[in-house]
Amino acid sequence: MHLETQAGDRIFLEEVEDFLADHLSAELRQAGRRTMGICSPHDANQAWQKILHARGWAAPSWPVEHGGPGWTATQRHLFATACHLAHAPLLAPMGLDMVGPVIMGHGSAEQKAFYLPRILAAEDRWCQGYSEPGSGSDLSSLQTRAVADGDDYIINGTKIWTTYAQYANRMFCLVRTAVEGKPQAGISFVLLEMDSPGITVEPIISMSGNHDINQVFLDDVRVPRSNLVGAENDGWSVAKNLLEFERGGRAWGARLRGAFAGLRELAEARGLAREIFGRRLAALEVKIRAVEITEQRVIAELQHTGSMGSASSLLKLTAGDALQAITECSVEVIGVHAAPHQPEARAWGSNLAPIGRADELVVMGSYLDLRARSIAGGSNEVQRNIMAKLVLGM
Repeated sequence: MHLETQAGDRIFLEEVEDFLADHLSAELRQAGRRTMGICSPHDANQAWQKILHARGWAAPSWPVEHGGPGWTATQRHLFATACHLAHAPLLAPMGLDMVGPVIMGHGSAEQKAFYLPRILAAEDRWCQGYSEPGSGSDLSSLQTRAVADGDDYIINGTKIWTTYAQYANRMFCLVRTAVEGKPQAGISFVLLEMDSPGITVEPIISMSGNHDINQVFLDDVRVPRSNLVGAENDGWSVAKNLLEFERGGRAWGARLRGAFAGLRELAEARGLAREIFGRRLAALEVKIRAVEITEQRVIAELQHTGSMGSASSLLKLTAGDALQAITECSVEVIGVHAAPHQPEARAWGSNLAPIGRADELVVMGSYLDLRARSIAGGSNEVQRNIMAKLVLGM
């Protein structure tokens, strides 16, 4: 598969660019420019998703029967790249890119009919209950228990690094429903409501100053057993499917292209793009091109097999490294101006005057936030182990 566009794709891209020009306000573009974490400020990404949903474009990768636009892989790539280059807000992935596809593949007919339209319309806001203290990349060791009690489960335990739990009204959660046999064999995948009695959300402030992540405590939380997705004790299979899409189905090439454009703008505005950082920029562009081509090849394979397999680990690792390299270079470009800590000035909608230039506001925050990319979604070491086993047969 290749990235060159045909005449029909060029017409499609013009349609996308016209739509962005008409609907992407200056305020929403500001939110996109000031994004440091996994998604843009909550109110902005929700507003943008509703605009996209009204056009039928909220979930580019979803099949038509579930509300997707029916685009080709090339059109999805073009759309994602255009959005990143236009500084559109990053949508929260937990519903659209993570639990939505899982419900399509493993959910009951009733679950699909109820949850999928609500995810598309941004009526539900989801968070992911996977990691626990001591059970991060090694999810099979998780200890949160779900004990059957009539038609319900009673859940006790804690989840950590839970992105946007402070905004979520629903969680998809891995729980232990059996302790016999292999650890993976006793895990189940359940959906729960965040306003259930017994749920407490405590904030975790990252070193960038962001409040994106949380610890969630579950104390005797009662959840209907009908909220089970897939079979009881088979949640590991469901989770592996979701993690493939989390690691490999995120339009990495488009995000890298947008981040690189921002870096180039920083360097050119300071007269540093050629003489000082020319080699660095050229090397980064080669790496981004490699990710784009790999991603397109993986998507083409996905359409035939329905699975990304080890390629999701390859994309997560390579793209994450490239994102970190872009932010490292950005910090070097602005030099001492990376030092001021200005969380109030960089907030969406803020009219506070920044110290220094406006294009410097989120550079250091992005650098600090993306340090976690080596761990989030499965550590780099785990990804290398997966590739060694599945690709090299080691």
